[in-house]
Amino acid sequence: MRVLVTGHQGYIGTVMIPMLLAAGHEVVGLDSNLFAGSTFGEGIKNIPELKKDIRDVEVSDLEGFEAILHLAGLSNDPLGDLNPDLTYQINHVASVRLAKLAKQVGVERFVFSSSCSNYGAGGEGWLNEESPFHPITPYGISKVRAEGDISQLADDNFSPTFLRNATAYGVSPRLRFDLVLNNLVAWAFATGRIYIKSDGTPWRPIVHIEDISRAFMSVLHAPRQVIHNQAFNVGRNEDNYRIRDLATIVQQTIPGCDIEYAPDAGKDRRCYRVDCSKIIRTLPEFQPQWDAYKGAKELYRAYQKVGLTLEEFEGQKYKRIAHIRELLRKRQIDTTLRWKI
Repeated sequence: MRVLVTGHQGYIGTVMIPMLLAAGHEVVGLDSNLFAGSTFGEGIKNIPELKKDIRDVEVSDLEGFEAILHLAGLSNDPLGDLNPDLTYQINHVASVRLAKLAKQVGVERFVFSSSCSNYGAGGEGWLNEESPFHPITPYGISKVRAEGDISQLADDNFSPTFLRNATAYGVSPRLRFDLVLNNLVAWAFATGRIYIKSDGTPWRPIVHIEDISRAFMSVLHAPRQVIHNQAFNVGRNEDNYRIRDLATIVQQTIPGCDIEYAPDAGKDRRCYRVDCSKIIRTLPEFQPQWDAYKGAKELYRAYQKVGLTLEEFEGQKYKRIAHIRELLRKRQIDTTLRWKI
């Protein structure tokens, strides 16, 4: 299948591309590459690509593709809060425009990288794909709006699918440290402390980025009637954890670490425990390979290999919002987050 992957140079995309190629797909990437300076180690696969912001995509860019895997966007709550209007323009408006153009040129499948952040203040109970949304951040709101508008484009020739990824973790050539398990392991390795910024009680579903990639491929390979205009929570039910339980897993992985709560640690309203049984039941090809224990060990080994320091993972290179602010300070990008040079 000829596939366009937006955001192919990002945290998930750099892991997904080799997996798509190994499965025999012809892959082209599209990315503005804002995080070119955030490479962790090696391993970015070179493929044909368009260096372009998704807001600037033209019809001609999309011709000849059978599917689009849409990963690109402002990718978490802190970055989304930097400029909520831009978050909505990129994650919502530009995503809907991309889907409309794809439909116009005859792209049959459009797989949207959504988020369990849609559930937001979901509480203690289990949430499935029919549960109400309670997003509480611009990021979550933007994903909810995009899902709603793209869903209305579905017809006999255009099949959107919405993959609501659990909180991602795992090693990537474009590693992020603003994700809970990645962050807890980094603090533990670099400082001997497992630093928790909330009271530790919120629920989070987590999923490895390789397993997210497997979910996308399973949608590509599934019969149309199974995935047409459907949403799937991506993860496993057993991988819902309270933050404090993830801290305990990290403590068991890295010897001699103490768990410490931030002085201002309070209750985080973002709390959701997500039922992922639909994707397991509907898409038998989706067979997750990772769990939190295995993921923590992978991260620990990667941090050991590079000798990760506190200054590095809390600095501007790997922290998305700090990296963007540095590009703005140097005037390499403008206030709309487009390159100036």
